Amino acid sequence: MKFSVRALALTSAIVWGAALLLTGIANVIWPTYAVTFLQVVASVYPGYEAVSSVGNVITGTLYALVDGAVFGLVFGLIYNRMVPSERP
Repeated sequence: MKFSVRALALTSAIVWGAALLLTGIANVIWPTYAVTFLQVVASVYPGYEAVSSVGNVITGTLYALVDGAVFGLVFGLIYNRMVPSERP
């Protein structure tokens, strides 16, 4: 059974974007929440800083949406190439 690459890319973008958005919002409300996680994310995404601000939450969320979509797309394409073709 093959994946719908478009659906997988969209789902991955939404899940990773939502995860970073919710974590960023929680960090703005409680500044000590998930600091280490946000620092790791900041080390991967240029222009994103692990600082409690709305601008950084938006920047990180946009990066996560694009990153999730690219990951889902690549994963789906690789998976579909590896799975054997269905035969009637």
